[in-house]
Amino acid sequence: MTRLQTEIKRLYGTPPGEGDTTVRALVLELARPADWPRLAQVWQGVQADLGWPAPAIAVNGVDGYQLWFSLAQPLPPAEAQHLLEHLCGRYLADIAPERLRLIHSAPPTIPRQVAADAWSAFVTSDLAAVFADTPWLDLPPGEDAQAELLGRLSPIAAQDLRAALQATDATPVVTPAPAPRASDNEARQFLLGVMRDPAVELALRIDAAKALLR
Repeated sequence: MTRLQTEIKRLYGTPPGEGDTTVRALVLELARPADWPRLAQVWQGVQADLGWPAPAIAVNGVDGYQLWFSLAQPLPPAEAQHLLEHLCGRYLADIAPERLRLIHSAPPTIPRQVAADAWSAFVTSDLAAVFADTPWLDLPPGEDAQAELLGRLSPIAAQDLRAALQATDATPVVTPAPAPRASDNEARQFLLGVMRDPAVELALRIDAAKALLR
């Protein structure tokens, strides 16, 4: 096993196989276009607000940036999805949903060759902004350099993860109303307010939008 493989296994475990029910790697991607200043708000926010260690930063080799969160305590896929949605709602509520990708069950391999002259790779926070127009490396990244970068990172401690999950459980749940009719104007206005409110979690805004379309 190479040094890079050892670091990836330490932080993110092994790729989930058939029958696996928990995950240790959560990936939040913002793309189309790549926008490091906005994703940097998440990178900084989880450290300042939640007390988490810094997640790894990656360019996806095509059109965006990713944050890789390492979990000391594995989570079931449903809880992993809920946690990622909570982070989007907290820090990226004004971002169009189609620009976000939440990955937990099968994280992509990094580094990886995506095109003839384009590689995905982990990058440092001080160099992330350099890849705004070209979120890829032109040459394969050095394995030792990638391993060195990951070697500085730590998983999210179990107690800090539990605190974040408890915070998501405390978030009020919006029950979608039936399809709006002439007599349902008040419910429709409520759902419109939820959908347009950037302070509301992304998942709840999406639920409200779906309810309006029924």
